[in-house]
Amino acid sequence: MSSATLGGTALSGGATLAVEDPSTGATIGHVPRGGAHDVDLAVAAARACAPTLRAAASVERGRRLRALAGALDAAGDELARLETLDTGKPLSLARGEVAGCVAYLDYYAGAADKLHGETIPIGPGSLAYTVREPVGVTAHIVPWNAPLSMLCRSVAPALAAGNAAVVKPAEQTPLTARRFAELVEAVGYPAGTVGVVTGLGAEAGAALAAHPGIGSLTFTGSVATGRAVLRAAAEHVTPVVTELGGKSPQIVFADADLDDVARQVVTGFTANSGQYCDAGSRLLVDRAVHDELVALVAARAGALTLGPGIDDPDLGPLVSAEHHRRVAGYVALGRREGATVVGEPAAVPEAGHFLAPTVFTGVTPAMRIAQEEIFGPVLAVTPFDDEDQAVALANGTDYGLGVGIHTRDVDRALRVADRVDAGYVMVNEYFGGSVAVPFGGTKLSGTGRERGLVALDSYLRTKTVVARVGRRGGT
Repeated sequence: MSSATLGGTALSGGATLAVEDPSTGATIGHVPRGGAHDVDLAVAAARACAPTLRAAASVERGRRLRALAGALDAAGDELARLETLDTGKPLSLARGEVAGCVAYLDYYAGAADKLHGETIPIGPGSLAYTVREPVGVTAHIVPWNAPLSMLCRSVAPALAAGNAAVVKPAEQTPLTARRFAELVEAVGYPAGTVGVVTGLGAEAGAALAAHPGIGSLTFTGSVATGRAVLRAAAEHVTPVVTELGGKSPQIVFADADLDDVARQVVTGFTANSGQYCDAGSRLLVDRAVHDELVALVAARAGALTLGPGIDDPDLGPLVSAEHHRRVAGYVALGRREGATVVGEPAAVPEAGHFLAPTVFTGVTPAMRIAQEEIFGPVLAVTPFDDEDQAVALANGTDYGLGVGIHTRDVDRALRVADRVDAGYVMVNEYFGGSVAVPFGGTKLSGTGRERGLVALDSYLRTKTVVARVGRRGGT
């Protein structure tokens, strides 16, 4: 694959990074190893076209986003295959994520001409009003678990607000970001509107986070890297939106439909091989139905197929050998901590970075597998005896991203939803919602919100104008 240019921005030097198919471990291409100089070039190109983007009529911003949505839709099969080769995820999941990207672009296209300010009555003889303006250049550091989806989730509202954007995709999964930048220019956006700099986080990512030429930064990744990003951005007081992971519980009360719950729970901890920030990786279950539900969950998880993503199995591989070692290390740790693996893990393909779904019972709140984000298909099961204990267990980690609540009692569901410390609560489903629903967390899960109209606030600033009006003095 070509590595000469990146979203219209020339890259310096000849160093490259290999791109691997995690289903086989084979190298499928190379991309430039960009660094600080390349970030400077991309930011400069974005700043050069930012005035043109800002001056465009809001209705034109919407038209361009709709055109981009159409281009992504037309390239859907190509993008899904690229995403599957790059991440290893099942092809049908990649197709669904591409469709979600089209939905993001369509949604924010509809919002582009509705970003108005307000007038504020402060008394006779005065006019006060606010104007919502683009910040200029937005920066986006994108993770490897859903690279195109996470890119569109933040770049779409940034473009709707009239900004240019610079994207640093994860070094493991850069392919769809490059193709996205090509499509942006193909539908008529000025060169430099979306620049993509591939490279290592410690090099290109750090340079982008610390760059004085950006007006906002959106980061999705680990807590450790998020802290480094926040420190770098603080030097120039750059506003930052972060999504830093989770240890999300699914709370199951005894009156729930256990067959349906088992399906939701398995989806919650195995989708994308557990590599979602809001994966439902903890199961908190009423002791009265603990054994029955665990049996149903284990049976469903054990029946899932594993294989190369391009073959569209239920589960693909983990993203890299390094990440496989990390997740497998947590499985070994869980055994050492005294938790019990239910059944025997399914056989996995010899090539690639595969790990079978693993269900642990006998998990106590103090165990590391109950507290730390594993980011793989590993479920920690803990029983509870009453609602208060369920809420305490749910709130008993440093994270606060998602919570699933399963019960037929609507009053209980809403009561528990009010008591849990999390940014996103789902009742009788998991991974529910849409592009219109705000998403984000509390505690170490991050700051700010993405999706929905509230996400636009991260890519706009408010200017206030106060004027004296009417005649001054006299009669």
